[in-house]
Amino acid sequence: MSEPSAKVTRYAMVTGIKPDKIGYYKELHAKAWPGVLKTIRGCNIRNYSIYLREIDGRFYLFGYFEYTGNDFKADMRRMGEDSVTQRWWRETDAMQLPLPEAEKTGEIWTPMEEVFHTP
Repeated sequence: MSEPSAKVTRYAMVTGIKPDKIGYYKELHAKAWPGVLKTIRGCNIRNYSIYLREIDGRFYLFGYFEYTGNDFKADMRRMGEDSVTQRWWRETDAMQLPLPEAEKTGEIWTPMEEVFHTP
């Protein structure tokens, strides 16, 4: 008998990116810091992807990941307390352009609503 599969919650989000920072953003993510990747995995995040798209002359990043843990808030708090991740965010946040609704609350990424999924 096989074990039941872990519950997976999918998250998607969007933010802008400064056009002159796209090259560096890609370079940084092509060689993501091992400590950041370890923290991501340790906080129950899997299948994390970021996509880039130009729309009407502006550039946007679309992020997607799957969460397999039992306490998202606690895992995100733990991620935010990690010193390597904090340095990574200082580096990447400066390249991004939050959407107005995220900027109002001091966030970088704006959550997106899932409207369709097929397993």
